[in-house]
Amino acid sequence: MYFGTFNPIHIGHLVIANFMATHTGLDEVWLVVTPHNPLKSRDGLLPDEHRMQMVRLAVMDNNHLKASDVEFGLPQPNFTIDTLDALKSEFPDFIFSLIMGEDNLRNLDKWKSYERILSDYDIMVYPRALTEGETADNEGAVLDHSRVNLCDAPMIRISSTFLRNAISEQKDIRYLVPDKVINYISNNYLYE
Repeated sequence: MYFGTFNPIHIGHLVIANFMATHTGLDEVWLVVTPHNPLKSRDGLLPDEHRMQMVRLAVMDNNHLKASDVEFGLPQPNFTIDTLDALKSEFPDFIFSLIMGEDNLRNLDKWKSYERILSDYDIMVYPRALTEGETADNEGAVLDHSRVNLCDAPMIRISSTFLRNAISEQKDIRYLVPDKVINYISNNYLYE
């Protein structure tokens, strides 16, 4: 499970998802579009269906990646443990793991029922370059937990914020976002 707002999805997300699906023990990666992350503001967030459609378009040609709207029918804000409980109930024969960046792992102790997440689920962690103003403070991080697996995934330093700004400034985002997603953004006048 790779959770995100995907506002919009970009090649950085896809590189990580594909790496995890093809270079680790995971069978496939579900990209879960989150309607409302409790640790983030909804300001500037596109409607759920637009973000979901962009993820569907981005992964449609990859059998290892799936778009998931599982959180759309759950109470908001969306808490990861609640989503995992719902998935475990719906798919009792599946074994779910979480994919997250180091930045999220550093803040895991702020998540609802994080102790149960650590005890019940493997966490696949990809490196994340620090942005300006961030420090590598790992206080509270659980890097050495037995369920935490650090993965040497290739990183592309790009953000959805950068892309939203580029689109609003009418700059070219070719090669940073899949062509099908660029066409969807353009055809629906998103982020303008």
